[in-house]
Amino acid sequence: MNKNFTFLLNFIVLFLVLTGNIMAQDKTGSIAGLIKTSDGIPAGYINVGLKNTGKTTQTDEKGNFTIKNVPSGTYIIKISSVGISAQERSVVVTNGQTVNADFTIAESSSQLDEVAVNGYKTPNRKPVNLGKIAIAPIDLPQAVQIIGNQVITDQQANTLGDVMKNVNGVALGANRGAVGENFYARGYSLGSNNIFKNGARTTIGGSPEASTLESVEVLKGSAALLYGGVTGGAVVNMVTKKPKFETGGEISMRTGSYDQYKPMIDFYGPISKKLAFRAISTYENAGSFRDNVKSKRFYVNPSMLYQISEQTEILIQGDYLKSDFTPDFGVGSVNNQIVDFGRSAFINTPWAYNKTNTATAQANITHKFNSNWKLNAIGSFQSYNRNYYGSDRIQANTSGIAARNLSRALSKEFTYNQQINVNGSFHTGKIKHTVLFGADADQSRVTSNAFAYGKDAKGANITTLNYGNVNVFDPATYYGSGVMPEAFAITSTLAPIYRYGAFVQDLIEVTEQFKVLAGLRYTDQKNASSRALNLETGITTPGATKFDDAFSPKLGLIYQPLKTTSLYISYAGNFITNTGTDIYFEALPPSLVDQYEAGIKNDLFGGRLSANLTYYKIRNNNTAQTAMYDQNGNLNSNTNLKQLNGTTVSDGLEIDLTGAILTGLNFTAGFSYNFMRFTNTPDVTGMIENVRLVGTTKNTANATLFYTFQDGAIKGLKLGASAFYTGKRNGGWNDAKNATTLRLIPLSAFTTFDLSAGYSWKKFSLLAKVSNLTNALNYFVHENYSVNPIAPRQFATTLSYKF
Repeated sequence: MNKNFTFLLNFIVLFLVLTGNIMAQDKTGSIAGLIKTSDGIPAGYINVGLKNTGKTTQTDEKGNFTIKNVPSGTYIIKISSVGISAQERSVVVTNGQTVNADFTIAESSSQLDEVAVNGYKTPNRKPVNLGKIAIAPIDLPQAVQIIGNQVITDQQANTLGDVMKNVNGVALGANRGAVGENFYARGYSLGSNNIFKNGARTTIGGSPEASTLESVEVLKGSAALLYGGVTGGAVVNMVTKKPKFETGGEISMRTGSYDQYKPMIDFYGPISKKLAFRAISTYENAGSFRDNVKSKRFYVNPSMLYQISEQTEILIQGDYLKSDFTPDFGVGSVNNQIVDFGRSAFINTPWAYNKTNTATAQANITHKFNSNWKLNAIGSFQSYNRNYYGSDRIQANTSGIAARNLSRALSKEFTYNQQINVNGSFHTGKIKHTVLFGADADQSRVTSNAFAYGKDAKGANITTLNYGNVNVFDPATYYGSGVMPEAFAITSTLAPIYRYGAFVQDLIEVTEQFKVLAGLRYTDQKNASSRALNLETGITTPGATKFDDAFSPKLGLIYQPLKTTSLYISYAGNFITNTGTDIYFEALPPSLVDQYEAGIKNDLFGGRLSANLTYYKIRNNNTAQTAMYDQNGNLNSNTNLKQLNGTTVSDGLEIDLTGAILTGLNFTAGFSYNFMRFTNTPDVTGMIENVRLVGTTKNTANATLFYTFQDGAIKGLKLGASAFYTGKRNGGWNDAKNATTLRLIPLSAFTTFDLSAGYSWKKFSLLAKVSNLTNALNYFVHENYSVNPIAPRQFATTLSYKF
């Protein structure tokens, strides 16, 4: 990565010097304005253009637009969008001046919301919050996918995992104990560092609530330039719904198979001319197709928007999720193989529990200095608590006998995030620069406890306790004694992490067709000395302090032969910190990652269809994995002991289709291919090369289509269908070249189909769905002990009333 970085840095310096030397008097003017709805709400993503010139743009989410580099003269400016009445106006442009052209459309904000349901706005033109700046995806040398609220609502999604099935190239790699979903993108695991809520890092423990989200944004590939400390696969941003300056809301009730009951309420409106609020809440009580498994969830999401002036606003938002559910490690394995002895068989202890509480608070300040420059500052806080007890490793021998050793966990995590970003635009001669400067910091403090289950005859702590062997082929052995053994904490370990970074990015429009995106970030991460407190002796044992830092460059070239077509190539560097130690208990160096990407983005049929294609190759020269053997040559079971396995290469292809060819018809579709494997590993002890890495999926595909009838006696009737394909993948472990027993568990591909039907009448709507129509059976596997069957055929129905 160092050679690539040196080349990139030299290129940026040379380019900026050249552009700086062509400063000249601008002999053009600009047109700027604000578009509002009939009830005074800013209208975002409205098309604005100058007739007979080819110059077009869109309003941003605040209703503002600017058309620059317009030669002096008289023009006709036109605004239009799906579902609104077009308007035209004559404007006169003067050199060096900005002409104001405000519009008020005939439609209200509520009517625009209805248009979003029945119409279509190309995602290639809508900036994503993850980008930290209002750059349309068609101008970014990176794949972007947005799953909007309408898809979330139509599919009756409950959790983030339900939504992510629509993102091609992102797959659920494991669902360890049904406690936390583990997504993979382009071969890389997406942990908490890669998941964001409203632009700030968030945990995914307890499975985030998705039914109330406005959208889910996915920035594929490396986002190290903007965020640092993330893997090379993707970053995911959950966008919650915001306050509105009009009174309204929705009450709904969802019921489904296995005694699911989920009431939801969403209420918003103005408090004053400058202050608006929104409050969203859900409660869910549900059983499961799995024996003895149930869940209770409560979620609340209040927010408040204060528009101090036309230039400044403050958004305060927070949420709280209490998620209590039965930890479920599925059916386990028999002699390292998956055996179907019943989809519903629950083998954990009958009293097992997992209780999580997640609370977040965020302040988001936006200030516009003028039409060109804007500042955004974010401060956020999150607490996450987990209280777990049960048995989690069902690894049966050939006779089906497995020990159920107990596992107890109690942890508290406090995370703080601060960001400040300044973006704007200026010209050097005729070359336009859209720049973004930013700095951010994260602090995390995790406290976790280790437990014992009593004392032995010598007074020593018993740290391993078998609840009782189980025969997976004999359901009569599943219950065991039914008694929950007492467990008490013996150590409390505090592990602080500090991360800081600063970056600069410039989108350089050399011409209207050719653009360059260049950026550089510096990230410093400190894993501070952990402190393990022995609760019995009061003695504290400090750990080692680890420092990692790196530069993360990015360079992209964009060519747009047509307004509706963009071709790009890009390079991005990244570093990934490796946790744990080597087998000699020494800290591991970080992994250095190089990513190359090429793609094409298209808007067809007047913007009613978006078709994007992406190819990528990612090389990681320092991959860490759990060591197979310890320093004494014994088989290792300590997941904190790692070995560096040489190089991994991940390459693949992604295709995205999104559109609405007909009014009332909305569809999304996608296909992906990925192959991530070890290459150039050490002889003998190195990992076997050219074998698919555990957790990664060869192919994913998805397609969803919903049609709402617009006229006639069946106006308001909605029909929909979805298909989700998950390709071949591996469970178990990747093996070393000298392994005597191969522990890889190949998993077959599977497809699920969902059918939906609904009807809307005035302010009421009813939507029903049957999922996994064919009752397909397959598994998500973590190592070889958490083998979780996919859900069988199920039903869900949602009745809603809007007010």
